[in-house]
Amino acid sequence: MSVNVNQSETASLDVVGIGNAIVDIVATAEDNLLQEQGIIKGAMNLIDQDRADALYDVMGPAIERSGGSAGNTMAGIASLGGRGGYIGKVRDDQFGQVFRHDIRAAGVKYDTLPATEGPSTARCLIFVTPDAERSMNTYLGACVNLTVADIDEKMIASAQVTYMEGYLWDPEEAKKAFILAAEIAHAAGRKVALTLSDSFCVARHRESFLDLVKNHVDILFANEEETMALFEVDNFDTALQKVRACCSVAALTRSEKGSVICCGDEVHVIDAEPVDHVVDTTGAGDLYAAGFLFGYTNGYSLYDSGRIGSIAAAEVISHFGARPEKSLATLIGEKFK
Repeated sequence: MSVNVNQSETASLDVVGIGNAIVDIVATAEDNLLQEQGIIKGAMNLIDQDRADALYDVMGPAIERSGGSAGNTMAGIASLGGRGGYIGKVRDDQFGQVFRHDIRAAGVKYDTLPATEGPSTARCLIFVTPDAERSMNTYLGACVNLTVADIDEKMIASAQVTYMEGYLWDPEEAKKAFILAAEIAHAAGRKVALTLSDSFCVARHRESFLDLVKNHVDILFANEEETMALFEVDNFDTALQKVRACCSVAALTRSEKGSVICCGDEVHVIDAEPVDHVVDTTGAGDLYAAGFLFGYTNGYSLYDSGRIGSIAAAEVISHFGARPEKSLATLIGEKFK
């Protein structure tokens, strides 16, 4: 596919995310239900559709909302007052309608056509026990069937940054879609960002991830473990020096140690934002990326963009769920007075 875009057009979006379109289904449950259903407490298990249907039938009243790593990031950008778009594959079924409605209601532009055949919409069934443990059961379904045909050239070209989710790097067709999106973005004079997503994901795809980062990525997001896994080193300082040679900007998170942002000779160390009580770390990296990308595309310095990322991450780990419960725009306004 040829890439033909007009570099002179002003960006109408701050960020467009590409990732696994998953519906999160969250319900409370007693420990005996987990035991009866053979659910490993506190773990994330990949399941098939029959298992997903069976678990859904035994769940209590649930909250159903759009999820997935890049989806969480885009919801965070919208909460900050940013302009975001999303590309991800669902099926034309009940959960596909839930995903479509929810992400749009969050303020994110979403126009990817649903599949009319094949696997049903991806979902993550999350059982929360009284001790606050989250046991996740994920059926990937339609989301892994993203192809080059789903890449919206106009949306990519209209965004300052295209943000890609490493979890989606498994299928070959999705790899092609990522490369095409990066080519469209760069042809339009835009930037490309990637999150490595998971150290196990890095271990599976280390060589191809390195090639992607070196040749197609301007902004890399990774945590400490993922960064070390990418370069096969056993300490963060060595990994930091190696990542600086690979891409223009790297935003590396270190949990309670905060984050490090490097750009050429610049290195910024940002403290973690204080949290009274950490409830659930799900989505911390997703929301850090949201905060950083919002700052980056709205004229903030690298240091202040990292601060916004830390503030967004702190909000999401103070409650259950991977989406902000408070207006991040209001929080940032208070913090930056």
